[in-house]
Amino acid sequence: MSNILFNNLFISVGIDVGADFSFMSIALPNQTLMGKPFKIIHSDLNSLSMAVSKIKEAEEMYSLESRIFLESTGIYHYPLFCYLRDKGFLVSIINPIITKNSTNINIRKVHNDKFDSQKIALLGLKPDLKVSLIPSDLVLDLRNLSREYYDLMDNRSAYISKLQGELRMVFPQYLKIFSKITVNTALTLLENFTSPDAFLNASKDEIITFIRSTARFGIAYAEKKYNAIIKAANEAKAFGYAVDSNFKRILLYIRFIRQYDEEIQSILTDMHTLVEANEDTEFVKQIHLIESFKGAGFLSAVSLMCEIGDFSAFKSPKQLFAYFGLDPSVNQSGNFEGTKISMSKRGSRVARRVLHTMALINISRNKDGTAKNPVLRDYYLKKCQSKPKMVALGAIMHKVCNIVFAILRDEKEFEIITPEDHQMNYLKARCDIAA
Repeated sequence: MSNILFNNLFISVGIDVGADFSFMSIALPNQTLMGKPFKIIHSDLNSLSMAVSKIKEAEEMYSLESRIFLESTGIYHYPLFCYLRDKGFLVSIINPIITKNSTNINIRKVHNDKFDSQKIALLGLKPDLKVSLIPSDLVLDLRNLSREYYDLMDNRSAYISKLQGELRMVFPQYLKIFSKITVNTALTLLENFTSPDAFLNASKDEIITFIRSTARFGIAYAEKKYNAIIKAANEAKAFGYAVDSNFKRILLYIRFIRQYDEEIQSILTDMHTLVEANEDTEFVKQIHLIESFKGAGFLSAVSLMCEIGDFSAFKSPKQLFAYFGLDPSVNQSGNFEGTKISMSKRGSRVARRVLHTMALINISRNKDGTAKNPVLRDYYLKKCQSKPKMVALGAIMHKVCNIVFAILRDEKEFEIITPEDHQMNYLKARCDIAA
């Protein structure tokens, strides 16, 4: 084929990434596909080298530079991305939502890896294509730890529910003795006695010793809990039914909860170590800025910044709001307009979880009855007068997202400002600009 020069254009290389292999297609600026899709085997260096050779061959044939587009897969695209980037290519990541919603290049309904690579290659030719940023190693490390933390917490919660289910069957009265079934004293007692009969057969001194060794309170607290346990054990003989396997499951679930606690604490320690080792970076400084916001502790600040990644990619609060999947899902066609509007939930699940927690904290009250954030609490209560509580909470999440954006944009720690003060500051700033 003769050389064709396309001025100010490029060759688009689309790669549909899989766990063990990927398919690569090459599209020319006139939207013509070059040859058949090429299979790249990740475990075969010859296959990877052959893919690089094919891209360079296309560049030489048409005297054009190439741009490579990979669909984000969560984790599998990272090794291939780094490999191609280190070979000197310009590599970008595409959100799979974009490729899924792009116009089909074929009238037939086709979906396979080869076809998807062609679709990505043609999509890469669009001048307005939005690509994702690859996070730094620090962000990636902290993001992996943060997401694993929440996964472990979810699994831990599942075993707590199972433990509570077993106790509701064999020892329902025990659930009311402690503020939480997962407090160390409650679990330690169950590990050592487990059944109502075991508690009744044990000596008072033995049970009180276990209580005092695991709780920071004195003898009066231990006596009170002992009496409650014995009362519950006697009542369980009247209402409660168990077979041997129930008690084995109780001990098994406690072991799992203990193991999850250890792993969760280990992850938190690793996160603190990473942050402390990178205090001089802009990213860690942004973490500390978010920590200044009420309701955002260390974990929330780290998790939120890890999901944001590079804050410079966001130009407005609405972009950040949509990135988290908090934007409304619109259902409208012709004269029809859906009345049920919900969050699109297309963004980060972890970020939404953190913002939800921060919103709940900001509308809550302190022990003395005062509002933790008077401005947001007042706004929430006014919203509740005309909207359901969950809708009002969604509005607070929107406000929290706006505040996080302002903190990072202005590089200033959070301070509570009333709407009146905010308006005065805004008018003053406008007057200063006009002057």
